[in-house]
Amino acid sequence: MENIRSLLKMVMIVLFVGWIFVWIMISTKPYKITWTTKLTKYLNTTYFGPQGTNLVLLTVPMMLIAVLSCVYLHIQKKPTQAHREWKIKGRMRRVMMVMNPLGIVTATELTFSLLFVALLIWALSNYLYLSYSAPIHDHGDHAKIWQAKFRSFGLRIGYVGHICWAFLFFPVTRASTILPLVGLTSESSIKYHIWLGHISNFCFLVHTVVFLIYWVMVNQLMETFAWNPIYVPNLAGTIAMVIGIAIWVTSLPSFRRKKFEIFFYTHHLYGLYILFYVLHVGDSWFCMILPNIFLFFIDRYLRFLQSTKRSRLVSARILPSDNLELTFSKAPGVNYTPTSILFLHVPSISKLQWHPFTITSSSNLEKDTLSVVIRRQGSWTQKLYSHISSSVDSLQVSTEGPYGPNTFAFSRHASLILVSGGSGITPFISVIRELIFQSQNQSTKLQKVLLVCAFKHYHDLAFLDLIFPSDISASDISRLNLRIEAYVTREDKKPETTEDHRLLLTKWFKPQPLDSPISPVLGPNNLLWLGVVILSSFVMFLLLIAIVTRYYIYPVDRNTGMIYNFSYRALWDMFLGCVCIFISSSIVFLWCKKVNKEGDKDSKNQVKSVDFQTPTSSPGSWFRGQERELESVPYQSVVEATSVHFGSKPNLKKILFEAEGSEDVGVMVCGPRKMRHEVAKICSSGLAKNLHFEAISFNW
Repeated sequence: MENIRSLLKMVMIVLFVGWIFVWIMISTKPYKITWTTKLTKYLNTTYFGPQGTNLVLLTVPMMLIAVLSCVYLHIQKKPTQAHREWKIKGRMRRVMMVMNPLGIVTATELTFSLLFVALLIWALSNYLYLSYSAPIHDHGDHAKIWQAKFRSFGLRIGYVGHICWAFLFFPVTRASTILPLVGLTSESSIKYHIWLGHISNFCFLVHTVVFLIYWVMVNQLMETFAWNPIYVPNLAGTIAMVIGIAIWVTSLPSFRRKKFEIFFYTHHLYGLYILFYVLHVGDSWFCMILPNIFLFFIDRYLRFLQSTKRSRLVSARILPSDNLELTFSKAPGVNYTPTSILFLHVPSISKLQWHPFTITSSSNLEKDTLSVVIRRQGSWTQKLYSHISSSVDSLQVSTEGPYGPNTFAFSRHASLILVSGGSGITPFISVIRELIFQSQNQSTKLQKVLLVCAFKHYHDLAFLDLIFPSDISASDISRLNLRIEAYVTREDKKPETTEDHRLLLTKWFKPQPLDSPISPVLGPNNLLWLGVVILSSFVMFLLLIAIVTRYYIYPVDRNTGMIYNFSYRALWDMFLGCVCIFISSSIVFLWCKKVNKEGDKDSKNQVKSVDFQTPTSSPGSWFRGQERELESVPYQSVVEATSVHFGSKPNLKKILFEAEGSEDVGVMVCGPRKMRHEVAKICSSGLAKNLHFEAISFNW
């Protein structure tokens, strides 16, 4: 297996390097003058037309990587030398700078960002050099030379924005098999999608403004609304730009935070944006950016298929702080890593909205259930809390996911410091539960764990109730080396009122006939079947494009002497791509559903129906004043290792520097931006070289 993985890795590296090399060369004079002539002769055949060259050079390599990555990740072994690998990669993962609006930037991110910006500058300079060194073409508008050069600049800046679109949808492909190859997940890559969106929209805005000014100067402003049947339709570009500006403006942080629903619904105009953009650039240029769009739509359709199933909601734990923990039934084959997320959809609250929430359970420790924590914040979560708190005994919920890192080898560190603010503690609950599972193996060496958690109010300490599963025993946590430092920042002392002493309530839901456990969309061998979907849909796409081009489009060009409609070519590509994705994904999904039907029946019987409410408590209850004898508490060692501080914030610099003597300390932080940035600055200061930083952010 190891030899196969090494071979696959080598092939993918060669394909990717070749793909990047084409992007580097595509704007140069040798490519335009020498290479294009030869490539067109062999690749722009009667079966693929003018898009043949870009299909072979820019589409096929990335689609092959996507297929091979499915196999690679399927046979990937769990890391056994994680600690050694971390030392090799640690330097590149160190924080290089912390600044707005970029946030926390590691050495790897800074390096690749600079290389990408260099690629854009290289492309623009080459495009302008070729344009200005060649004779200026007369476009029938009798423009002066400087005006023609101004127009040329606007055209070339649009080309640069097009390069961004070749990468734009990779970060938002949630079940991507390409991102894990470089240690990324979709949720951790959202910022790259944001960066690319800003750059591309800026380039397209400049492109649009330049052409508007140019058309005003040559008295052809109506060209803005022209739809040329054999060349670039300007109206399609105008419509795409209007949609793009709407998406761009509503996605700005200040707007998104204040009016999330407008951002959410406006962002779903991406389908129209892609449609008119592709109509504007044509089929040949569409093939340059096709891989990331093709893979995104495969992922999007498979997510739709998964979301059509109703998930079995088993119970809800209502915390005294008015937050929720929802527990779902899951199939035993659903495996995920700590810090993973799950998307929820509750039709009774909103027909369209999906929201991501952190998974607090461990797939190794809790084989048949999956839990997420929901903070009561915003209109959607307020309505959900009201539904759960009412007398309803069932709730229709659909889920997507779980999504998370491919591996999470926290054993690579000698010790862990987990820093959280408010509900930022939730991903660390899954980390601690995973450590509990590992502690059950007596041969496993467990590292020290320090959990530093800051809360605004005393009742928020109820989050600590969720650290351990409700059915955990003292023996399960006897080897856990955990210390908790909890800070209540806005209260100087423990409240004396009994209002804050409410018990944690558990509410159980009746199973419904259509409910089913959460399961992988394509079954236990999800990655292999995903590879089948990608390969079969893409091969089908190539075959259909070849047939349509050879036996429908080519005869029009050859026999009638007319040029086939420019926009229709692009429409054929988009239509056939969607058809192939729909057919291939549906067939594989239905086949996997049929094969796994018996397993689903067994899974549905795993969780018994309970239709009453019962109060429960766990370690956090003793921090919040429940009157019990400490000696009778199974969590005695953990309670004794917990300190609650009132009226102050944690001195993060002191806490982190006190760990300097340890050999290797992993520092993870999740919480407000200010807290994440403070911890990142401390770790990047160089004063404590043994601190290895990683931030967890779910700012969608």
